Amino acid sequence: MAEYNINDIEKKWQDYWKKNQVYKVTTDPSRPKFYVLDMFPYPSGAGLHVGHPLGYIASDIVARFKRLKGFNVLHPMGFDAFGLPAEQYAIDTGQHPAITTAQNIEKYKEQLNNLGFSYDWDREVQTCDPSYYKWTQWIFMQLFNSWYDKKTGKALAIESLIEILNQQGNAGLSAACDDDTPEISAEEWKAFSDEEKAAFLLKYRLTYPADSMVNWCPALGTVLANDEVKDGFSERGGHPVERKKMKQWMMRITAYADRLLENLEKLNWSEALKEMQRNWIGKSYGCELDFKVVGKDITLTAFTTRSDTIYGVTYVVLAPEHELIETLTTPDQKEAVDAYVSAAKNRSERERMADVKTVSGVFTGSFVVNPFNNEEVPLWIADYVLAGYGTGVVMAVPSSDDRDFRFARHFDLPVRCVIEGTEEMADPTEKKHGKMINSGILNGMESTDAITAANNYAAEKGIGKPKVNYRMRDAVFSRQRYWGEPVPVHFKNGIPHLIDEKDLPLELPPVDEYKPTETGEPPLARAKDWKYKGDFDYEHTTMPGWAGSSWYFLRYMDATNDREFVSSDAVKYWNEVDLYIGGTEHATGHLLYSRFWNMFLYDRGFIFHEEPFRRLVNQGMIQGRSNMVYKLKDQNKFVSEGLKDDYEVIELRADVNMVDHDILDIEAFKKWRPEYSDAEFVLEGGKYKCGVVVEKMSKSKYNTINPDDMVSKYGADTLRMYEMFLGPIEMSKPWNTAGIDGVAKFLRRFWMLFFDDKGKYRVNDENPAAEELKVLHKTIKKVQDDIEQLSFNTCVSEFMICLNQLTQLKCYKKAILQELVVVLSPFAPHLCEELWHHLGNADSVVNAAYPVFNPQYVQEASFEYPIMINGKLRAKISFAVDAPQDAMKETVLGNEIVQKWLDGKAPKNIIVVPNKIINVVV
Repeated sequence: MAEYNINDIEKKWQDYWKKNQVYKVTTDPSRPKFYVLDMFPYPSGAGLHVGHPLGYIASDIVARFKRLKGFNVLHPMGFDAFGLPAEQYAIDTGQHPAITTAQNIEKYKEQLNNLGFSYDWDREVQTCDPSYYKWTQWIFMQLFNSWYDKKTGKALAIESLIEILNQQGNAGLSAACDDDTPEISAEEWKAFSDEEKAAFLLKYRLTYPADSMVNWCPALGTVLANDEVKDGFSERGGHPVERKKMKQWMMRITAYADRLLENLEKLNWSEALKEMQRNWIGKSYGCELDFKVVGKDITLTAFTTRSDTIYGVTYVVLAPEHELIETLTTPDQKEAVDAYVSAAKNRSERERMADVKTVSGVFTGSFVVNPFNNEEVPLWIADYVLAGYGTGVVMAVPSSDDRDFRFARHFDLPVRCVIEGTEEMADPTEKKHGKMINSGILNGMESTDAITAANNYAAEKGIGKPKVNYRMRDAVFSRQRYWGEPVPVHFKNGIPHLIDEKDLPLELPPVDEYKPTETGEPPLARAKDWKYKGDFDYEHTTMPGWAGSSWYFLRYMDATNDREFVSSDAVKYWNEVDLYIGGTEHATGHLLYSRFWNMFLYDRGFIFHEEPFRRLVNQGMIQGRSNMVYKLKDQNKFVSEGLKDDYEVIELRADVNMVDHDILDIEAFKKWRPEYSDAEFVLEGGKYKCGVVVEKMSKSKYNTINPDDMVSKYGADTLRMYEMFLGPIEMSKPWNTAGIDGVAKFLRRFWMLFFDDKGKYRVNDENPAAEELKVLHKTIKKVQDDIEQLSFNTCVSEFMICLNQLTQLKCYKKAILQELVVVLSPFAPHLCEELWHHLGNADSVVNAAYPVFNPQYVQEASFEYPIMINGKLRAKISFAVDAPQDAMKETVLGNEIVQKWLDGKAPKNIIVVPNKIINVVV
């Protein structure tokens, strides 16, 4: 007698899979491969909530399905283990972040294993493991030893650049390099000292140190990315953040801007995601124009895409970070300028771009000369100009740009219209193109022609030049923190040099504390006697969080290789990731950096595919279903949801884990919030009903559901299927624990096809009937098609339809049920493994073959034809699918309803469209 004991069954098969290494993967060129991957998680102390596994479940279903279809499937998991939370905990407690991280990883692995995921844990990677970050450091070294040749369109070894410099200098060299790189001859290069040569090469290397404006958080002691700053405060901890110039390692990702942009067309990604990357890269064609400062030997260069509007310039604006502000500010404006710059520099670029309502700025006291008409215009500073885009200088044309217009109106600056028809408009910026007016040499031209004419004139007169610009800047590659990969660099006389490759990995040294030094140096400066070969200072910053995640998908292919980051054989076989699943929040960070590193490794011949992720799907969010309680204002009294409108109430949150079907466990709430232990609760029908709000699932909203609790109560198979049943994978949808019961009942009813209500096995060896084969093969076809389309919710619906039909048919036949178990196994692997063995199979269901769909079994014996008379539906008649057309026409004419509508008239024609429609033309 067998019982459907969920917890025992799931533990039994999880142990079996582990003991028998069922999910172990090897490189096998004799089989087709499929590589399915999730964006690996950061192991936080909170563990998983039910929203996190959504993508993991989807990818696991695909992995299991592809394995059943004969593919050799790589479906690994690891951990993005360097992170600020672990380091902050170390600063607060003194516990090494490695200890905290290891504990969190073990918790994550336990939760993931409880859900029955088919991971080969022998391929696990942890970015904080020295055996892993040895190769992150090695990739950094290759980047340092490379430059980007625009002529060949690829990265080359730095030795090839040195050879060119020896032969011809850098004249005629088309390379990605610093803007201030001087032109030198071969003789000048050869005359350089070794230090001078090393310093010059930094202008070309794909990773290099530079002064950069960063988001510095003194409280956290680190530089933060733009998306880690909100309204001038750190997203973590809410600490003040200031804009500060610091020496940072940079990655020359801008060298790859065009390829990153062009290759998007080849990728099977959503158009929305591609557009996010296009906007982030921000390629624009324009012109750089030179504005000379009145009374000073200084020229400011502004980038514009609308040189046709040059005659409409009524002021020029600098970014608050511009390095010449101090020089350009007159004494009478110094106090105002200093105050404005101090306030503006603490707002991140992202915040400034988003804030389109606030108008602020300050006059420097200086003027510049418009190069086209020699008019002197005032020079202002405003935070809507970004130092990181273009040159940090904007030629302001209030009649053509919305922000310039609002700025001019606010500070009473002139607005000169240069497009015909805008003179009488309240807002002339609404008309962007037309015939040029008030525009000197451009008068009468259409604006598109005027752009070309202005660009040519600027180049001819030496006052400007055409320019392709990108919004994307070189990526900051430094963090002033301890818990990150050490940079494999030491310094001689201030010049960076790589350590020897044989000295990798450069491991994190012990320190007395995990915070910056008293003088503001990064924590690694605390390391005692930490010098390369005892003499040379190491780099004290560490790599950013995105370093290890920019190549981890390659390491999974060959995770235990201690000789190279991945072997040629492994990378040739596994190639691109066939399906990558993760959140949209990584669209302009991880996904760009991964593409950049992958392209670089491809250029240098270390791998053989240019793009890392062939197909990418962004899973939606499982939203929290928060429960609200209603406290009377100024009283220790709560009223039920249906009564709240009769009172003045304050909304408070209740932990959803003390609410069942929106009914509050009052005693649990009082124990959780002891300040309300004596509160009065006014009930409805003897119960306190909570309100409901659908919002992001988070601890702070008390609406997180622990998957461990769901697995304990309902089983992993139920949770897996329920999360898929909630809706399309790409869509956000609310969690509702009440809905999980339906899936739990489905799985129990599926079990009942094999065992009766007394637990007796009832599967027989009888031959299946045609109707039973039809139900099975419809399901085989529907499920395989929908998995390929990642339409998992419709698969679950199909299983429910199939079960209902087989139950009605009282089908307990092995020939049907054995194949159905295989089809269901990607969704409910534990239950199906149990039933598979009850069916007499010795091997795991994981190694079975997906049933072959036979279309003959689903062909209908008859078809109900709509009978159209002069284009209108008048009757329906069923015919055998192979009925002769002459006999069908005769039957139609003899039908009473048809005869009524013919009204004694002979039809001109009867047209039979097989298995679709019959048209009678009168």
